[in-house]
Amino acid sequence: MAFTEKLLLVPPPVDIGGRHVKRYHVTADPRGIDPEVERAAYALLPELLPPPDGTPPASFVVLHRGGDTGAYLNVYSWVWDNVLHFAGAAAGQPVLGCPDTDPTHFVRLDRSLIGCVWELPPIHHERDAWVRHLLAPDRPDLPAYLADALPAGTTGTAGTTPTTGTTGALA
Repeated sequence: MAFTEKLLLVPPPVDIGGRHVKRYHVTADPRGIDPEVERAAYALLPELLPPPDGTPPASFVVLHRGGDTGAYLNVYSWVWDNVLHFAGAAAGQPVLGCPDTDPTHFVRLDRSLIGCVWELPPIHHERDAWVRHLLAPDRPDLPAYLADALPAGTTGTAGTTPTTGTTGALA
């Protein structure tokens, strides 16, 4: 089977316990991620976020619905001013320690995996956005960082061009 890019959807950020969380959804399904899978993933999110450390409280997540029974939640949080903390969860993927093939039964991962090829594009964008809005300016601008997201489109650069201040929405 030949490689194909997947759809990248960009729901608005959410606030979880005082931490601002930018969201990216990856799926091959044009309808987006099933709402039950999304609810189950985000129910686990609070326990995947690190405690505050004085860094502006910002994170981003990539929720990926695989082409089989798997669903993946990758949580990246800014700590120590310029470091990404990672925590992950998976559902429906027994090879990763999931107890069954239910894509709503998320369990925390204890492996050192940070993302697959479809999940990595947001990391590159978020690194540049963090530098652009929090590290480089004389005054950090957290609202500008939160507004700076990859546009909805595809996971590859052929289908989208990252732009500052562009956000997409779930259809």
